[in-house]
Amino acid sequence: MSRMEQDERIDTAHRPTQDKWQIGGQTLSSRFFLGTGLFPNPHVQMAAIQASGAEVLTFAIRRINLEATEDDSILQHFEEGQFHYLPNTSGARTAEEAVRIARLARASGLSDWVKVEISANERTLLPDPIETLKATEILVKEGFVVLPYISDDPIICKRLEEAGAAAVMPGAAPIGTGLGLLNPYNLGLIVEDARIPVIVDAGLGSAGDVAQAMELGVSGILMNTPVAKAKDPVGMARAMRLAIEAGRLAYLSGRIAKKRYASASSGLEQYKLM
Repeated sequence: MSRMEQDERIDTAHRPTQDKWQIGGQTLSSRFFLGTGLFPNPHVQMAAIQASGAEVLTFAIRRINLEATEDDSILQHFEEGQFHYLPNTSGARTAEEAVRIARLARASGLSDWVKVEISANERTLLPDPIETLKATEILVKEGFVVLPYISDDPIICKRLEEAGAAAVMPGAAPIGTGLGLLNPYNLGLIVEDARIPVIVDAGLGSAGDVAQAMELGVSGILMNTPVAKAKDPVGMARAMRLAIEAGRLAYLSGRIAKKRYASASSGLEQYKLM
């Protein structure tokens, strides 16, 4: 047995088994949502997905042909019922475009889950809050399980929750930048006020970023670029999975309070001379 296989057995043995959560009536064990784009080839893609332990896969509807034959569709690599699909509306510039894409995905039998992603600026790809809220309201009324991608603004996140979003997905930084958590304070406020899952989506670059986000109390992580574009996507997928688990366990365990001054951990007072 290789060292990696031994480590994997240890990881599995010590992994929390009761820390499940729900979105849209679906119970999930993994807190890792993985995008399927940008991988160098399908073999690496599938190996990375397996290493990630992800149960939810996301992809842009515009990137796949829903009427494709088995030879040219990325969906042919996945067995039916193996994953929850989260199609996204990447490329949409308005609520109307996003709604049309979501309806197309559901009509094709793909999923009634949808990640609403509406960007008005091609340089920053930052989400348009007004159009995102509008699309969320429409799609919720039509029975979709809506997970909107949005900026790390506590107010718009609350408005999306009130509109019926199944989860909110604030970005840590602009998509694909790998800048990490630019505003952990805001993410903390979003988590504190939310009654639905908070999933950090976009901008993370390292396992350290992932652990930091999870320690804030977010419910999960969605990423693609940091895994797919890594030198070793499979190894990075596993690293991100372990970072999610470590950050989640640290959050549940409760970190010590920050103090301004030092305090000895060795109990030096008991050794004072009489």
